[in-house]
Amino acid sequence: MLSVRSKRQGASLNPKRLVTWPWSLAFAAILTLSPQHAWAATGFDGAAMRWPYALPFAGLLLSIALGPLLFPKFWHHHYGKIAAAWSLLALAALVLFAGSMATLAALVHAMLAEYLGFIVLLFSLYVVAGGILITGDIKATPATNVGILALGTLGASIVGTTGAAMILIRPLIRANRPRRHNAHVIIFFIILVANVGGALSPLGDPPLFVGFLHGIDFFWTTRTIWLQTAIVAGLLLAIFVVIDVWRFRSEPPLGEAGRGEPPRIRGLVNLVLIAAIVVSLLASAMWKPGVAFDILGTKLDLEDVVRNSVLLAIAALSVWLTPDEHRLANGFTWEPIREVAKLFAGIFVAIIPVIAMLNAGHHGAFAWLLSAVTAPDGVPREVAYFWFTGLMSAFLDNAPTYLLFFELAGGDPQVLMHELSGTLASISMGAVYMGALTYIGNAPNFMVSSIASENGVEMPSFFGYLLRAGAVLIPLFLLLTLLPVAPILHWH
Repeated sequence: MLSVRSKRQGASLNPKRLVTWPWSLAFAAILTLSPQHAWAATGFDGAAMRWPYALPFAGLLLSIALGPLLFPKFWHHHYGKIAAAWSLLALAALVLFAGSMATLAALVHAMLAEYLGFIVLLFSLYVVAGGILITGDIKATPATNVGILALGTLGASIVGTTGAAMILIRPLIRANRPRRHNAHVIIFFIILVANVGGALSPLGDPPLFVGFLHGIDFFWTTRTIWLQTAIVAGLLLAIFVVIDVWRFRSEPPLGEAGRGEPPRIRGLVNLVLIAAIVVSLLASAMWKPGVAFDILGTKLDLEDVVRNSVLLAIAALSVWLTPDEHRLANGFTWEPIREVAKLFAGIFVAIIPVIAMLNAGHHGAFAWLLSAVTAPDGVPREVAYFWFTGLMSAFLDNAPTYLLFFELAGGDPQVLMHELSGTLASISMGAVYMGALTYIGNAPNFMVSSIASENGVEMPSFFGYLLRAGAVLIPLFLLLTLLPVAPILHWH
């Protein structure tokens, strides 16, 4: 179970605690995500690396998968140390391979150009959404559950998968707490709200925002893959209804309707702050002052520095303006975001040699991957792009995986939006949809699982979730591969 079962921390918050708790994030407000070519500052010769350099990354993934299952108490107390140990092993191997300065430059690039903007955005959405309280008696009938899932799926492309998930997950958990069988509700919530629903705009899911920063039109995915998204989401909702009705019939009666307090949304100022987050993301992509800072070869643009400073300020405003009792009623703690921050920091470091080997193309240890997605005549194999992007997104996190295949396909936004639109659609759908296959495919997955476990839902283990999600999603992805709907995915 991917959660830290710690004692519930007090949710009484004030702006000083917001600034002092994640001190590294506050300091990092001046050093933020840059839309440069991924891992450009590493300087590593990926062609000279062999597969053993990927072992720390594989070890970290196995630790995340097996630790909570085999030694849960030790894992819950030391998961940060375990992630740090694998990261240090990866860095030590890089020091032996290329020297300390090259390794330091790679570490700075990974943390500042890739990880920091990622975690600052998640942090701000987590804090702001945690101040929105939905009160009232919501009875967990199949109709209510599917309504919440549908609402979250529609809202995910507007407020982001993290925003939609954080707003709705706690009311959904409270509503389903009386039911004996409720883990399947959270599993479908992760699939739909934390992943599939974010496929229609750069605000929806981190990989699409990465594409937007690299020149993809804001409404390109809306125009291009809306039908595929509607088909996948519609079929998932239908499958959920069947499963939930079956489970609901075995539950004891929930009592008569109409006796409780009607649903009500409190903390509405946070909806305004979520809109401010959206505006800040759009503004940072459109404002190009031409000012940048160089830190050991990592270029940081002024617009990105300002964006992340604004995001942290918005989070502070949320804590300042929201009554403490709203977060107390939500069961809000820092633990889920702290868990995500520590484990994904380890992932972003341990993945450095893996990305270097992948970027080596035909000369690297993963040359087979480039051959698999490209025909002998140089034409992209769109089906291969869809499946490789998707399956790697499930285990490598979908944002860096999207960028890897974006660059592998040429990296020219105009060509990818027009002549190679099928390739870009394959990459986009694979990264967003298949991020739902594991807890680590997309950061909100991990966060939702952690919140659910912390609130008493018996979530499946890493492999348990993978089996359940895969049983539902893989047949849909096979259907999507064969679906005669433009853009049609070609096998070549």
